[in-house]
Amino acid sequence: MKVLAVCGFGVGSSMILKMSLDKAFKKLNQNVEVENTDITAARGESCDAIFTSEELYQELKDSAAAPVYTVKKYMDLEEVEEAAKSFLKDVGNV
Repeated sequence: MKVLAVCGFGVGSSMILKMSLDKAFKKLNQNVEVENTDITAARGESCDAIFTSEELYQELKDSAAAPVYTVKKYMDLEEVEEAAKSFLKDVGNV
């Protein structure tokens, strides 16, 4: 599976979210490829899910081909893990 960590420009906060998602999926024993990118690229990228902020969720929810999950605090591993679990539940992997 492939998921995207998305922020406005695809470099700063999306990298932090990517690292947190990597840790969460590893803890959950899931082999998930996580890439970070910007909002424009995310709209056309082929992936299984998108993780982003609540602000960008509004811009992505209707224009992205994949389901979008929100995370408020990118460095809060418990919150990121809960978002990852929600995605895995939705795809039937938990």
